[in-house]
Amino acid sequence: MRNPRLASRYAKSILDLSVERNSLEPVLADMRRLHEICKTSPEFEIMLQSPVIKGDKKQAVIMAVLAGQGLNELTKGFITLLVNKGREQNLAEIATAFIQQYNLMKRIRTVKLTTAAPVTDIVKERIKSKVASFMPNDSMSLETNIDASLIGGFVLEVEDQLFDASIKKKLNDVRTKILDHTYETKI
Repeated sequence: MRNPRLASRYAKSILDLSVERNSLEPVLADMRRLHEICKTSPEFEIMLQSPVIKGDKKQAVIMAVLAGQGLNELTKGFITLLVNKGREQNLAEIATAFIQQYNLMKRIRTVKLTTAAPVTDIVKERIKSKVASFMPNDSMSLETNIDASLIGGFVLEVEDQLFDASIKKKLNDVRTKILDHTYETKI
């Protein structure tokens, strides 16, 4: 069950506490790992959501999954608090909210590049430099995705702005014009 307000409040709390205790970067690394685990492992997410599995078992699984990666003490305490409060099912959402709040605090913008085929590092750097020229006071994090349905071209997302230069969009535009018969007025 999604609860963005709860996730935002818990993320803000752990962010403020980690800043206060000078452990912001280690906690960020832990939250990124949690986010990645939840994103790539549906079984882990199902375990967190399960009302059948007791909280102490969930906590043991979380700690076991993160054990070999040097989990920060503040993160351990935070996970224990979530389990004690019965909020462990919101862990993935809290981790995502933490990363978003960290990026906002550090003025890091996430740029999502979706292409039809994998792109080279040279192309990624060109796109990063082009986008960076439009936001000189902020730093940037580039996420790349592959979506073969684009056929060619790319889709670039910068927060709430979208630039769609894909073949798929152009074909859909042509299709719309043909179906609307707008081409007839130009003949």
